[in-house]
Amino acid sequence: MTGLLLVSHSRKLAEGVRELAAQMGGQVPMAVAAGDEEGGLGTDGSRVKEALEALLQEADEVVVLMDLGSAYLSAETALELLDPEKQRRVLLADAPFVEGAVMAAVVAGTGEGGRQVKAAAEEARKLLKIPKD
Repeated sequence: MTGLLLVSHSRKLAEGVRELAAQMGGQVPMAVAAGDEEGGLGTDGSRVKEALEALLQEADEVVVLMDLGSAYLSAETALELLDPEKQRRVLLADAPFVEGAVMAAVVAGTGEGGRQVKAAAEEARKLLKIPKD
């Protein structure tokens, strides 16, 4: 089973996206690493790592979706902190946060592997006609 990690500056945003994606994807393992410890905005590489570690206990692979550029940096930092065996099981998706998460959840819910789930998330960019570069 492929799990999803939603990395966002806003816990409210990430929880809403998780709720929407869960409605579409069913019983897909999902976690959120969002906001700061006081309930404000922000991301933190160590909290992303903790969320990855937890998800990797129940999922074979994890696809990570991020809302903004520094969330991507936090996800990259977290990935670097994992041991190499776990790093191979994590894929960072370059996808629109909401639409990518929904498409990823739908594909993950069918039992597809991480590469297919990541590709589905990234396909959302084409459907929205968002240029990659």
